[in-house]
Amino acid sequence: MAINQNIYPYGMQVKNLPVYLTGIGGSEYQYHVKRPEGYNWHQILFSAKGRGCLKFDNTSLTLEENSFFFLPAGYPHEYFPVGNSWDVRWTAFDGYACRHILSEFGMTKPVSVKLEDSSAMQSLFNKMLAAQKSDIVYGDYTCSGLIYQYVIEFHRLSSDKSLTGGVDRSDILVPVLNYIDENFRENFPMTALAEQAGISPQHLCRVFKQTMNMRPNEYLTRRRINEAKQLLTDTKLTVAEVGERSGFSDTGYFSTVFRRYEGISPSEYKKRGTPRGSL
Repeated sequence: MAINQNIYPYGMQVKNLPVYLTGIGGSEYQYHVKRPEGYNWHQILFSAKGRGCLKFDNTSLTLEENSFFFLPAGYPHEYFPVGNSWDVRWTAFDGYACRHILSEFGMTKPVSVKLEDSSAMQSLFNKMLAAQKSDIVYGDYTCSGLIYQYVIEFHRLSSDKSLTGGVDRSDILVPVLNYIDENFRENFPMTALAEQAGISPQHLCRVFKQTMNMRPNEYLTRRRINEAKQLLTDTKLTVAEVGERSGFSDTGYFSTVFRRYEGISPSEYKKRGTPRGSL
């Protein structure tokens, strides 16, 4: 169903939020857009029907049906229909945290992704559009949360495609995370984790770092530290015993790593976390 409507929220009450919607709409007859200095706001656009062309940095991308594309604010670009008509749905957003969030996601340049199933993204778009039409008082607040979800979902989908060849990253990481959780007390090679995911160790490290913002070894260490914190607080085990049960075979190394992550020694942590009279 074509939209053929553009809405620009007044939204003064949400201007101090980290992310908020600045515009939403669409047209089944998208016209030629040429912006040599870019646009004032960040945008995510959806090619709902037909085909278009996106140009930036001497690059030309064909945008098929079910393609999404992101355009950072202030980034020179041009897009236009290829054929008789091109149905495009668009969202624009801003906020004091936008640049930091987009930088963390690696969304600093235009990027496009073609989806087999765009229902999740379309559902979020429709909710934003409905909120703008039906809720004058709280619609802008609702859309602030929804546009943040929209950006996260776009990042997830575009990263999945580029890193995993179209395989959902959860299918890769869930068995790896489960394996770590069940075996964190043991020492195992990276190849054991890669076997759980069915990919090479190098590929696993890239996907893990992009998704979890840390490498598998760091995640394993954090899991061991969390276990140690619980044992130090809830049991009468010695520091050496806690280290061993948490996966650290050497007490000195355990103390060094614990201090690095928590800022205090295991002994100090145990004193602070133990209720009076329990020892």
